[in-house]
Amino acid sequence: MTEPVTLHGPRVTLRPWRLPEDLDPLFAINGDPAAMRFFPNVHDRAESDAWGQRIAAAFGDRGYGFWVLDLPGEGMVGVVGLQPVFFEAPFTPAVEIGWRIATRMQRRGLAEEAARIALAHGFGPAGLERIVAFTPPANEPSWRLMEKLGMHRQGSFGHPRLPDGHALKTHLLYALDRAGWIADRLGG
Repeated sequence: MTEPVTLHGPRVTLRPWRLPEDLDPLFAINGDPAAMRFFPNVHDRAESDAWGQRIAAAFGDRGYGFWVLDLPGEGMVGVVGLQPVFFEAPFTPAVEIGWRIATRMQRRGLAEEAARIALAHGFGPAGLERIVAFTPPANEPSWRLMEKLGMHRQGSFGHPRLPDGHALKTHLLYALDRAGWIADRLGG
C-alpha cells in the first residue's frame, strides 16, 4: 500500500480523494452532458459514485491514479491523473493519462497544468517508462492537449469497450516515453 501524494502547480493542486465529500462535485461533472460529450454516456448518481470510489481506492495500489483537481476558491473542478489501461489492445499493458474537467472550468489551461504535473510524477517518482492517452477524433481539444504535452500520435484503434458502429468507437492513440519527455525538458 503506497500513500497517495499531493502535487502542486502554480494554480492547481492534485490531491487524494476525500470521500464522501468529493462525490457531489464529481457527479456534477459526470452527470453533465457537456462535460461528458466525448464519453459513451452521462453517468447517473450511482455510476458516478461507484467510479469515484473505484479510482479513490486504486491509489493505494500504485501511489498514483486520478487525483482530484482542486482549484483555490473553487474546490474540486475535475480529475486528472494516471492509471493502468483496463482493457486489452495492441498497445497494452500501458498506463494512461487522462482528465475530466467541469464544463465551467474548461479552456483555462487547468487540464494542461495538471497533466504536466501528473506526467512529471509519472516519469519521476512513479518510474514509468511510457504513458499513453486516447480520445475520439472529434475531441479535438483533448488531442490538441496531448500534442501540447509532447505526446505523439501512434495511429488509431477501435475501443474494445464500445460496440461496433458506436459513434465513439474509433480512438486516436498518443504516447510519450520517459526519454522523449526528458529530452523535451532539456530542449533536445
